[in-house]
Amino acid sequence: MVEANYLLYLPKEYGKDKAGKWPLMLFLHGKGERGEDLEKVKRHGPPKLLARGKEMPFIVVSPQCPGDSWWPAELDMLKALLDEITETCAVDEDRIYLTRLSMGGFGTWALACDQPRRFAAIAPICGRGDPKKVSRIKHLPVWVFHGAKDRTVPLKGSREMVEALEAAGAEPKFTVYPDAGHDSWTRTYENKELYKWFLTHKRSRQSK
Repeated sequence: MVEANYLLYLPKEYGKDKAGKWPLMLFLHGKGERGEDLEKVKRHGPPKLLARGKEMPFIVVSPQCPGDSWWPAELDMLKALLDEITETCAVDEDRIYLTRLSMGGFGTWALACDQPRRFAAIAPICGRGDPKKVSRIKHLPVWVFHGAKDRTVPLKGSREMVEALEAAGAEPKFTVYPDAGHDSWTRTYENKELYKWFLTHKRSRQSK
C-alpha cells in the first residue's frame, strides 16, 4: 500500500466495458499545493478542471507532495503509486502520460529520466531538469510549455532541456507564451489540443 495522499479520477464510462483499458495521466502540482490538504491539489491543472465538472478520457492520478519535500525527492513514492494504480485499475500501460507544473515541472523531467521506458509522452510546464540526463528520453514525445516573462522559473530552464533533447536527435514541441509570467499552466491545461496530443501517442516497442 502506497503511503501517499492522492486524488483519483475515473472516466464516466469506466467499468462499463469489463475488458476496457484506459489511458492514465499522472499530474504533479506545484510548490504551493504541498502538505496534507488534498483540496489544495485542486487549485490548478486537471484536478481544478475535474472539480468543476469537466470530463476527461483518462484515469487521472494527482498525488500530493509532503510539505517538507519536493517532487524530485519523491521519485520512489511516485513509482510505487504508479505500480499500485496500474495493478488496481484498468490502465493501458502503453498509454501512461506525465505532466506537471512549476515544481511539478521539475519532477516531470526527473521522473521521466528515471523511468524512461514507462511513459508514452510527457508535458512539462514551467520547470527545468538536468540536461545531462535528457538523452535518456530522446525517444519520447515531449511538449514543453513556458512563459517568456517567468521570473520564478526562468525560461532558460525549459530552453536548455529542449536544446539538449534536440542535440540528442529528438524533436520536442516547445510552446513559449510571449506575455505569460509563471502561470503558463492555466491556458495550457485549458487547451484541448494538449489532451488530443497525448492520446495520439502510445509507448513504442523500442521503449518497453
